[in-house]
Amino acid sequence: MSPADSRLRVTHDDGVTLVEFVDRNILDEANIQQIGEEISSIIDSRDQPRLLISFANVDHLSSAALGTLITINNRIKTKGGQLRLANIDPQIKEVFAITRLNKLFSIHDDAPSAIASFTS
Repeated sequence: MSPADSRLRVTHDDGVTLVEFVDRNILDEANIQQIGEEISSIIDSRDQPRLLISFANVDHLSSAALGTLITINNRIKTKGGQLRLANIDPQIKEVFAITRLNKLFSIHDDAPSAIASFTS
């Protein structure tokens, strides 16, 4: 898949892979599947992935996207890696709280605090 077709912006910072979404609304099933595949390939390319997913540009998230996040979290844990989420809109954060996913994920207000929380 060419970078032009990607639904993600991926950068690397001090051993952490930072993933940002291109789309403001992550609702479409095909896009969610593509995002899941792109992040899975990032996870597969690392021995112990340290992944930070930033939701800075995201206004809406579907339940299918939440399911994909759970799958991503499980894959990272299987490889002994770590996942952090950051910059989540207050309305989306409320959905995480209602579904108790805030207990499953390590959620941070911003990327610098999330990066600082990774352990070696």
